[in-house]
Amino acid sequence: MATKRTRLDRYLSNALNINRKNVKPLLAAGRVRVNGIIARDSDLLINQFAAVIVDDEALPFEHAQYLMMNKPAGILSATKDASQRTVFCLLDVTQHSGLHIVGRLDKNSTGLLLLTNDGEWSRCLMAPEKHVEKTYIVGVKHAISEECVEAFAQGIHFPFEDIVTRPARLEVLAPQLARITLTEGRYHQIKRMFGRFRNPVLSLHRTQIGAITLDPTLPSGAFRDLAKSELERSAVRSGGSLPGA
Repeated sequence: MATKRTRLDRYLSNALNINRKNVKPLLAAGRVRVNGIIARDSDLLINQFAAVIVDDEALPFEHAQYLMMNKPAGILSATKDASQRTVFCLLDVTQHSGLHIVGRLDKNSTGLLLLTNDGEWSRCLMAPEKHVEKTYIVGVKHAISEECVEAFAQGIHFPFEDIVTRPARLEVLAPQLARITLTEGRYHQIKRMFGRFRNPVLSLHRTQIGAITLDPTLPSGAFRDLAKSELERSAVRSGGSLPGA
């Protein structure tokens, strides 16, 4: 979902039902605040989440939503499906409409899933050029070799696309268990990387996206709003702006 941006004077003209030339005196007199700050620039670009106040009267705006879910296995990361349950079946759609998924997980994968209606925020987290780290706990069928650890660190060639994966950290936690940190998210990437060593992935659980860590007290299938501190950390780490800015 795209974040909608518009000029402040255009927004005020539509919201107040006045001619755009009559907006400039309001701005010049300091009668308009955007997100708590006096705004005088008619060219200022605002999004649909901006809190605009004119003479102490708040104008309508859309509430930004940022949710963390502990995705269970067996549920699709999709908005809807004709025959299978999706993560949106776990939400109260009357309270959480217009959301999209930030970084999907496979049907049988579990863990941290983010949902929002703020397209700009999700792009900052998922854009390939941002190199935002994603961390997973991965269980595999066979013991993990040192050769595998080194290959993950160097990057693995995928012949079908003729690309080499970006370096990834593989920390062996037990012979068949690893913590893996990636800065990209190619199709079935972790499974394909282990596939080069004929070592099938048995479980994949995401624990972190950028600065946002899965709440260890959040039960499987449950969700909650992100805290303000989590949003602030995510904006800094991804190089984006704070929601509503």
